[in-house]
Amino acid sequence: MQFDDDAPLDTSEVRDERGSRLPGGGATIGGGIVGLVVLVVGLFLGISPDHLGLSSGGDAPAPTSSSAGQVQQECRTGQDANTKDECRIVAVVNSVQDYWAQESGRHRISYSEAPTVLFSGRTSTACGAATSEVGPFYCPGDKRVYLDLGFFDELRTKFGAQGGPSAQAYVVAHEYGHHVQDLEGTLEKHRSGVTGADSDSVKTELQADCYAGVWAHHATTVKDETTGRPLITSLTAADIRDGLDAAAAVGDDRIQQEFQGRVTPDTWTHGSAAQRQQWFQRGYRTGDVAQCDTFS
Repeated sequence: MQFDDDAPLDTSEVRDERGSRLPGGGATIGGGIVGLVVLVVGLFLGISPDHLGLSSGGDAPAPTSSSAGQVQQECRTGQDANTKDECRIVAVVNSVQDYWAQESGRHRISYSEAPTVLFSGRTSTACGAATSEVGPFYCPGDKRVYLDLGFFDELRTKFGAQGGPSAQAYVVAHEYGHHVQDLEGTLEKHRSGVTGADSDSVKTELQADCYAGVWAHHATTVKDETTGRPLITSLTAADIRDGLDAAAAVGDDRIQQEFQGRVTPDTWTHGSAAQRQQWFQRGYRTGDVAQCDTFS
């Protein structure tokens, strides 16, 4: 994956709260690897702690001022995105949001931008307090994507994914798929709390995978408003394989087999490795949002 070296990055779409301190303790999130063995929810590509039933309390205090803000200082152009992980996240967020803003007219939604919040350790959200153990998630309460960059190391070391820039892009695009679902009303309509291979939870996650694939299909043609050129200049077959590899690595069946030694489909919330790959591929192959109806 390569970015236009000369393209400016819009850092206003990413809020860097790494290093911020949450005073007073606040609520914490249950789960993580240990919780995953018992209940496979929320560790990767979730919607939000309150949607997943993981928040143990109400709103936590807002972060205090800190030395955060590295993104705003260091991520200026596509050249930075080609060399720094946090800047790559900015560039992908820019591209994904440009795509959905341009697609919204055809998709019959009014797209509104949603910032990505980079945090370290734990953070406060409108959906409650969250720790990095929850993994990347989208909070409908404040319409933000939350991401601890340390997760990408875990994606490789704990889940066996190849990793790399395209795996990171897949994660971001999936979360913005949830934002689109929120704007469509899909999240509220299918918020049942029921788990299982055929549950609305799984169908919601698979649709977000498909939406991520649709963006990937168009990624090298989405024009940046400032330059009139695509921000992403190259997305190769190898890049797509890395994205598919990441999708498979976090399938419910793979995670359950790895951490509890057996597969229990009645507790699935995100879909199997094969399903996640299938729906991402469907979106990527067709480039058509209408092909992402996992509920029919």
